[in-house]
Order: sequence, then structure tokens, then C-alpha cells
Amino acid sequence: MPKKGESKKPIILSANPADPHGLTQSMERYLEWMRVKNYAGETVEARRFYIGVFVDWCESRSLIRPSEITKPILERYQRHLFHYRKQDGDPLTFRSQYNRIVALRTWFKWLTKHNFILMNPASELDLPKLDKRLPRAILTEQEAETVINQPDVTTATGLRDRAILETFYSTGIRRFELMRVAVHDLDPERGTLFIRHGKGKKDRIIPIGERAIAWITKYLNDVRPELACGRDQGILFLTHLGEAFTPNRLTQLARTYVEKAKLHKAGACHLFRHTMATLMLENGADIRFIQAMLGHAELSTTQIYTQVSIKKLKEVHTLTHPAKATRSKKVDWSEDPAPTADELLSALAAEAEEESEDVDEDARAGDARGDA
Repeated sequence: MPKKGESKKPIILSANPADPHGLTQSMERYLEWMRVKNYAGETVEARRFYIGVFVDWCESRSLIRPSEITKPILERYQRHLFHYRKQDGDPLTFRSQYNRIVALRTWFKWLTKHNFILMNPASELDLPKLDKRLPRAILTEQEAETVINQPDVTTATGLRDRAILETFYSTGIRRFELMRVAVHDLDPERGTLFIRHGKGKKDRIIPIGERAIAWITKYLNDVRPELACGRDQGILFLTHLGEAFTPNRLTQLARTYVEKAKLHKAGACHLFRHTMATLMLENGADIRFIQAMLGHAELSTTQIYTQVSIKKLKEVHTLTHPAKATRSKKVDWSEDPAPTADELLSALAAEAEEESEDVDEDARAGDARGDA
């Protein structure tokens, strides 16, 4: 999967990629339709990558038009994905295979609906069965504090990194969400953070702890003015070049401090998301409030509400997040049926798999050459 926000096209081997009836142009029409319908940019680029890899695979086998693709050909490609090995010798995860096949199913469904082909060859294509997995690594409260204390806060970048780690730990936001946080998205008085264009282009307001606010405030006062260097576009966290972080740069930053803590646990940005959710659950938070913080609109086995009062959500966060000052009262939980903790953590594990694909340079390099 390509980096979020980055256009990454596989190498297309077609002798005539401009053929209006060819696979390449059919893919471009579909992607243009997605943009017109206001699909998220990350979704469009992911589809471009997954479908482009398939187009490359087809054209290297002299299959150049959608009308030439049959169900047996798609099943052959599916077997190819199963047997494919990346440069490090590892296979594609079933989640990765699933994402690639889903992209093809939606593409061929669109081609059929818009009369570019007469029959949909992918309509009965079976998807890989996905296991419900729990996160592989979770930090304890003490371990989380150890990692967060790793940056050297006597330096400008160390203070910035501490503010970033505190934000991840306090809010559990996604990596690409943190990249987009603007200075004015933080409301220190209310203790909230506005998340713009989260997954599915959905905005939400979530609590952020007093300790995280204190570190962000110190970063804003002491470090950010120097980093902005007169090119200030309002993004909260900036690199040493005064630019917004890229997804891989944030992953590298978080992983560096996890490894420096010598806890023998792998992970980066998503590790804090898992940890926040787990520790708040252990401290008695209702699962639905955690879901509202994480920005999960629904889980596979249950419909849940997303319109949670920010006042009550802030109260839950204050009472159950480990990085708090006091815990003095109980919350009046809703009587609506809630999903299980396993369902919540399984959803987080699926997110982590997708994020790990994002930084798998070997897989992307192999895919771009048509290997998978």
C-alpha cells in the first residue's frame, strides 16, 4: 500500500496505455469517478496501487482489456497473491491479500454497472477469511511512561518528540490524523482536540489530557516558532525543516523511542493507540466511549452510536486514562448494549496490519515491478 497522501503508480507494461478500452484507461476512469464522488484521497491512491498492480500483472501476460478478464483469471491472480513472497521472504498477510481482492471486486462491479463490460467476472470471487486477531504488543502503564520519557527534552527536537508521544498516548489518534492537526485544533481550556478528516473524511472532537496539553503548550512556546521559519502553514507538529511530518517519518520517530526503551516490544505509532484503548478498558471505561475516541464508526458484529457528548467523553477520559491527576467520581454509563473488548481490540489489530503495509518498502518495491 502506498504512503498516505502520496501518489504511487506501479509500472504499467502496456504497449499502448492510452488505449481507451484498455485496462489502464479503465482504471483511470474509475479513479476519476471516485474523486468526483469525494472519496478520501488515501482511498483513491490505495485503489490506484492495488488495481495498478493487477493491471501490470495482466498486461505482462498479454491481457490488455477488461473484457478479457474472466473469473478463472482472477482466481489465478488470487493464487499468485497467496504464493507470492516479498524480498524478505515473508508472504503477503491475508489482510493484504483481502485488500487487493476487494479493490478488484469493486472495480469490476463499477465497470459492469457503467456498461464497460457485459458481465462481472469478480461477482462470485471468494475473499480470504480474516482471523479476529488481538494486538501483538501492548505496553503496560509503566512501560508507556518509560517510552514517553526517552526524548531528551533539553533539546528542541526532543521536546517536540515528547509532545508528539504524549499526544499519541493521551488521544490514541491515528498517525495520519496527528500529521494534520493544526495549532488551532487544540483547545486547552476545554481540554479537547479537533480531528479533521479522520478515516472516512469524518471530523470528531476528542479529549486530550492535561499532561499532554502542558507538553504541547511548552512546545508551542519554546520550539515551534523556531521550526516554522517564516513558512508557517498552521500545522501543529513540524520537522526540523519546518514541514509537516510524513507517515513514515512519524513511524520512524515513534519506533526509535520504543526501541530505545529496550522493552523488547515491537511497534510505533499504533502501539500507543492499542495501549491507550487497553489501559482505559482496564481502568473501567465503557467500550463505546473508547470507540468514540478512536473514531470507529462501527465494528463488524455490532452497530454503535458515534454521537457521544464531548463533556461526558472528557469525563470518561479524565477518570480512566493512566496519565491523569485524580480519579474522584464515577460515570453514569449508557444502558445501551455495548460490543466486547475483543471486538474493539480485533479492530485495532486490523488497523495495525494496514499501517504496517504502509511502511513495507520491500513489498511496495516488489509490487511496483509486477511481482505481486
